Amino acid sequence: MYEVEAGPEGFRLRETPVDPPLVKVFPDDEDDDGDGDDEDHPFDGLHVEVAVAGGRVCGFVAVRVEQWNRRLVVDTIAVAPGHRGTGIGAVLMERACAHGLRRGARTAWLEVTNLNVPAVRAYRRMGFELCGLDTTLYRGTASEGETALFMSRPL
Repeated sequence: MYEVEAGPEGFRLRETPVDPPLVKVFPDDEDDDGDGDDEDHPFDGLHVEVAVAGGRVCGFVAVRVEQWNRRLVVDTIAVAPGHRGTGIGAVLMERACAHGLRRGARTAWLEVTNLNVPAVRAYRRMGFELCGLDTTLYRGTASEGETALFMSRPL
C-alpha cells in the first residue's frame, strides 16, 4: 500500500508493505435502474441557494450530497462580478454547508482550476484546503493544460 502524507505544499507517497495483504471489498452502488449511472435523473438531490440584490440574482451555489461517503459536493458557485468581494460567496457557501450538515454530510468538497487564483483564495478563507489534484481532468477541453485542484473542509 501507499501511505499518503499531505502537507500545505503537496503530497508524498511512501510505499509500505502490509502483512497480511489487504483485501478491499467494495459495496454495491445504489443505482435505481442498475445500469451503473445516474443519467436518468441528473438533478436528483441537487440543492440550490440563490442570492438576490435589488430584485436581481447576484449569486448562486448548487450542491449535492453523495451518500456513500457522506460528502457535500459543490458543483457550482458563482457571484456576479459587481458583487464579488462583498461576502455573498461566503454566505452562499455557509448556507450550502448547513444544508449538507442537515443531510448528514461530514465534509464539503469542490474542484477548481489552478488558474482561478481569486477563487482558490476565497475557498481558503472559507476553510477549504487542498486535498488533491488532477493533471488530466481538462484534457481535450478549452481548459487543456490547466490542473484541477480538489479542495475540502470538514463540516
